[in-house]
Amino acid sequence: MDRFDQRVAIVTGAGSGIGSATALRLAREGAHVVMADTSEAGLLETENMMPEGSRYLRRVVDVADEGQVQSLVQETVDTFGRIDVLCNIAGIASITGGHPPVTGNDRGEWDKILSVNLIGTMLLIKHVAPHMQSRGLGAIVNTASVAGIRSGAGGNAYSASKAGVINLTMTAACDLGKDNVRVNAVCPGLVETGMTKAVFDYARANEKAHKLGARCELRRYGDPEEIAAAILFLASDDASYITGQALPVDGGNTASLNLPGMKV
Repeated sequence: MDRFDQRVAIVTGAGSGIGSATALRLAREGAHVVMADTSEAGLLETENMMPEGSRYLRRVVDVADEGQVQSLVQETVDTFGRIDVLCNIAGIASITGGHPPVTGNDRGEWDKILSVNLIGTMLLIKHVAPHMQSRGLGAIVNTASVAGIRSGAGGNAYSASKAGVINLTMTAACDLGKDNVRVNAVCPGLVETGMTKAVFDYARANEKAHKLGARCELRRYGDPEEIAAAILFLASDDASYITGQALPVDGGNTASLNLPGMKV
């Protein structure tokens, strides 16, 4: 498939998990890919899997730092001449690793999670969108979460940040639609990535691996490649009349009440 032949795509969070899977899939479908992440080691791992002959850049970038975002966007334009696709995938779930009740929340953790997940997404849109508007064409795909739709899939700060991403997706789509720039989001369910490693490690160490994904209608957890496939659909011309939407990719997790003990 060459849906993205010669198109230029920025992928944040490209050093692992969904971001890596998305960058690799875009390259396989013909895109020139700009990979950004805070982990240089992770970026090198993704680079080592890039298809032969791919054109790409890899840059260590903190999406919460506006100066670094501006530099990334400008270098992309200077190198490839334009930006066709933006995939906002960089994110963090927790600093402490726990999910305390709201009465036990730490302000510093909220600040950090919101700055990466929500403000970082906004900054990339802010600096990429004008290049798309000037050409009257572009697709932006943000990464939210089922945690932004309902409780029980993440801590308070993470869930609030992803709910914010969903709303930002809608408002940005309204701002940019007149210029033929589409903005959508995916809302992954439980997927095995670096971010969820602690969850999977705990379950496997405590003989609870069979419960991973058990509350989804498909009775399993997802793979990063499955989320990447949805991201590429929304970024492609196949989704040319879709904007302002948040697509759950969650094995049916949000399709029912999904209360503990309901499923066997």
